[in-house]
Amino acid sequence: MARRKRRVWRHSDEFRLGAIQRVINGEAVATVAQAVDVHKRLLRAWVAAARQVQGKSAPKSQASRMEPQERLRRENEQLKRALAEKTLEVDFFKGALQKIAARRQASGKTGETASTPKSGN
Repeated sequence: MARRKRRVWRHSDEFRLGAIQRVINGEAVATVAQAVDVHKRLLRAWVAAARQVQGKSAPKSQASRMEPQERLRRENEQLKRALAEKTLEVDFFKGALQKIAARRQASGKTGETASTPKSGN
């Protein structure tokens, strides 16, 4: 049986570093992998190796660890503000609808409209 030769694709260091940096900056691995046309597992291996090398050569800076956390904290605050605004709107409209319903009931004795007009005889 003939053995198949296995293809080995080589990517330049600049190519790999660019893809790794995008992942470290917060982009999803799947998105970056699709954009640079490499398999997700390969990109994850590159990122893991880069983090391992970075951990051995120099400790991670506080700023690089805080960037994604800061971004998520800000997004969380924005979402909380938006939720509070929507809650206030809902409360306002509930109150307005209750007032309208109360006025309608007060204007008619039974709250129902007549089914036929009164005759002029």
